[in-house]
Amino acid sequence: MPLSTSSSDAAVIAIPLAEARAGLRLTASDRPGVAQPVPERDIPVQPWNAVFLGAALLFVALIAGWELYWRSQGAVPGYYNSNAEWAQQRRRIDTGEGNKTVLVGSSRILFDVQLPVWERVTGERPIQLAIEGTSSVPVLEDLAADPNFNGRLIIGVASDLFFTGFAFRGDVIPFYHKESPSQRVGNWLSRTFIEPYFAFDDFDFALGAVLKRQPWPPRTNDPPHFTVRKLLVQDADRNSHLWSKLDTDPEYRELARTIWAQCFDGPPPPTMDTPEKLQKIIDKQIQRAADAVAKLHARGVQMIFVRPPTAGRYLEFDDKVFARERTWDVLLARTATPGIHFKDYPELQGYDLPEWSHISANEVDRFTEALATIVVRDYWKKPAPE
Repeated sequence: MPLSTSSSDAAVIAIPLAEARAGLRLTASDRPGVAQPVPERDIPVQPWNAVFLGAALLFVALIAGWELYWRSQGAVPGYYNSNAEWAQQRRRIDTGEGNKTVLVGSSRILFDVQLPVWERVTGERPIQLAIEGTSSVPVLEDLAADPNFNGRLIIGVASDLFFTGFAFRGDVIPFYHKESPSQRVGNWLSRTFIEPYFAFDDFDFALGAVLKRQPWPPRTNDPPHFTVRKLLVQDADRNSHLWSKLDTDPEYRELARTIWAQCFDGPPPPTMDTPEKLQKIIDKQIQRAADAVAKLHARGVQMIFVRPPTAGRYLEFDDKVFARERTWDVLLARTATPGIHFKDYPELQGYDLPEWSHISANEVDRFTEALATIVVRDYWKKPAPE
């Protein structure tokens, strides 16, 4: 025979159960058909003002300690090299500065070309859109698709990035096109109240990054792989230079060289493990560049490709894997665009490159002046003062 229990019956049943379990909190099973009461818990009386003050002082002490530690390691405040910072400079083209000189490329154009020096030589402060670890081809394509841009282009070529299409920060262009208002506000808050004052605000100094690179016991027999460490110091408009620690700290300089050497000594990826596969990729990237350049030429944009200096094992690797006659020379011919290769100009040689890839902060002004002088002298005239 089916059993049924009304709410009144449930209450009758629940009461003796409650009496039988005196001193215990009733559960839903003890009160069928009756809503579970919201538990109440007394908050003990505490000196809350003192607790809050102590927590605030502890927070300040920890932040101060972390900041002082990294300053003792040679870190200095600088603007964070974020997607939002890049997007802020990119938007200048769409808000009335589309006739400016724009620098695109990888970290060598970003680190080695100093905007104040370029402005002094050419009369114009360029827009810095170079992205570290990333081929300049995607940015070239983005500008080719933007009718607002009709200025001049300095296009940096890092052989192992440009001719393979490698993009460590390939998300920066999609970020620019989809950046939300809240992301813009977040970047403004960061660059206004944090970045100019705190040296610890860097990806390499994040606690998670520090913990990850500790000498933990290896889990496999594979050799350790080191990720790229801090190399950059950046100003408000992305004017950047190599961190001075690469000059002053031999151990850190050797670590940076070891990280680059992983690319030279390790096996190539499967997509490039034969000369034929590699050449196919090189040809594809040159064609992408040629297509973008053709669109820019049609709008009257002046362009110059620039191959900045490298040294040591980095230069040996580039010359072996990305020989000039198969890459640089073909690029200039296919794009019908002039180029400045550091090997062709004595004034672009003889610089100190501590980790083989970027010019020392002590010498980037001299390099920028030499490069800008060549550009003005051989390729375009100095603009009239506004």
